[in-house]
Amino acid sequence: MGKSVFSRLLMGLSLLATTAVVVVSAAGDEDGVLPLRTHSIYMPYIDQDLQNRWFDFGGDALVNTNKHIRLTSDIPSQTGYLWSRLPLTSSSFQVEFEFKVGGKGDGLYGDGFAVWLTKDRAVMGPVFGNKDQFEGLGIFFDTYANSRQSHSFPYIMAMMGDGKTNYDNANDGESNKLGGCESDFRESLVPTKGRITYHRDSGTLNFKIQTRGWDEWDECFTLSGVKLPTISYLGFTSVTGEVHDNHDIISVTTSTLSGKAESPFQKINNTPPPQKKTGVMWYLKFLAACAVFVALVMAFKMSKGGSNDMKRF
Repeated sequence: MGKSVFSRLLMGLSLLATTAVVVVSAAGDEDGVLPLRTHSIYMPYIDQDLQNRWFDFGGDALVNTNKHIRLTSDIPSQTGYLWSRLPLTSSSFQVEFEFKVGGKGDGLYGDGFAVWLTKDRAVMGPVFGNKDQFEGLGIFFDTYANSRQSHSFPYIMAMMGDGKTNYDNANDGESNKLGGCESDFRESLVPTKGRITYHRDSGTLNFKIQTRGWDEWDECFTLSGVKLPTISYLGFTSVTGEVHDNHDIISVTTSTLSGKAESPFQKINNTPPPQKKTGVMWYLKFLAACAVFVALVMAFKMSKGGSNDMKRF
């Protein structure tokens, strides 16, 4: 009778453990976030051969293994870049990067830096350090006004290049702008970050910025009908002229996404997406671990009891 009760209890605990593990696994898959090492970079940035397996540095870029990748320093007439060696071919992905812009400039500083998802890579030019007439996406962090604008600077804007159109440098890209926002990211007292989220199937691209506080993200722009080149390289470039600044990239984290883009209803009504149930996940994991532990203990006791019965017989 005792063995029958133990057997049923053991079976129940095993079933509970299996169910908890399955639920936790399913919840993890629902998030659908998979880190992409080939397009991520962190300190110390380089290996013993003073290179990086997945990224190229060039121009006037400097690598400080304890701090940052400095695209351009706070001196005139510099151009520097950081480009992925492999194209980013995922249909849906997220790029989150930490950066820092600042220097000794008192009122006059520039010119800014850019983030790229383009067909070509590592071709230096006049558009924030990259070639003009590019094909793909450019997001410009502009700190210097070339002409009078209705918005203040620093300013962030997006442009989709078709391989033929020139960047409107004289008017700070006003004729090229698809979306943008004012952002006081220069000399911020908190870590400044940007986050690009792209879903090829729906053609949506969203950009958020962190400047006010840790994990406090502000919406900058959301674009629809975006079709990035099938082969797109991830790049960061900067340029200085008569005005100058330090433009640093501190880290880049890229992940592939299997989840769906935000629905039009959420966009129109400004409804936030469902929050991750972190507490529930931890509870289920703890429950699964406890159930497995108890099942193992009960199995051990039953095995020991069975062995003693055999000896007494």
